[in-house]
Amino acid sequence: MTDSFFVGCGYVGRQVALREVEDGGVVTALVRSKESADLLLKCQIDSVVQDLDTADETLAINVSGKILYWFVPPPNWASSDTRIARVLQSITGPNLPVRFILISTTGVYGDCGGNWINESQPLNPNTDRAIRRVDAEMVATKWSVESGVPTVILRVPGIYGPSKLPIERLKRREPVLAIEDSPWSNRIHVTDLARACIAASRVELDQSTIEPVICNVSDGNPSTMSEYFLAVAEAHDLPSPPIIRYEMAKHVLTSSILSYLNESKRIDNTRMREWLGVTPFFPNLEAGLDWERSKNSMKVIPK
Repeated sequence: MTDSFFVGCGYVGRQVALREVEDGGVVTALVRSKESADLLLKCQIDSVVQDLDTADETLAINVSGKILYWFVPPPNWASSDTRIARVLQSITGPNLPVRFILISTTGVYGDCGGNWINESQPLNPNTDRAIRRVDAEMVATKWSVESGVPTVILRVPGIYGPSKLPIERLKRREPVLAIEDSPWSNRIHVTDLARACIAASRVELDQSTIEPVICNVSDGNPSTMSEYFLAVAEAHDLPSPPIIRYEMAKHVLTSSILSYLNESKRIDNTRMREWLGVTPFFPNLEAGLDWERSKNSMKVIPK
């Protein structure tokens, strides 16, 4: 077993951390608030409370010989990811981890016209948030090459699972695009994403590989974004949301939502299945929603 250190340990990170605890490893996390630290303590996870945006604060990060997981998003007010740059710059010499797992996003590919894409697709970020993610990947790549720490970058689409569904939006009756106007979107159930993270920390890497290995993570069965909202509404016995055409959407939806609607792609998960050895327990949205609907407090979460 290998101990691990998590930078950020929220919705997804906690699921990965709990799996590391179950495997017998010692898990430590860096979190931003005391509330997060208290929650982790209940899960037998020690933590350090630190604000990565406070430049004059000394970082208390000991990752020597550990797996380093990165779950913190870039700051939304910067043009680059200042958080990852600051932390990795502080990790040198005898304090190096045995492996670095960076959670990125498939948003770095930008709009692909609805085509199927794999890890060889050129990066084409169309939004500020995607540009920051590309910057994070570049920082991680430079650090990995210079330090020699084996690194895996997981590019992740939309995440769904318990308490991670658009229930409140559906209750507010916010409109969605007509299916014929809606772009392709991709997703992964949080359980399968946690499995992919664990697999990435343990998969054998080619010793001659210098740069990080990139791996897309998705269930492999994309649908339109509108079909996603309609399926969630049906699964939770909520009224279907109002349907609008794209021209109207430009006037009633927020710029943030519209930015997602301007990108369409279908993510190939072959490398996840064949290299990581992770076949989704929830290979499509229907499977994930059916499990959520039927489970009760005693139902076992898939491993």
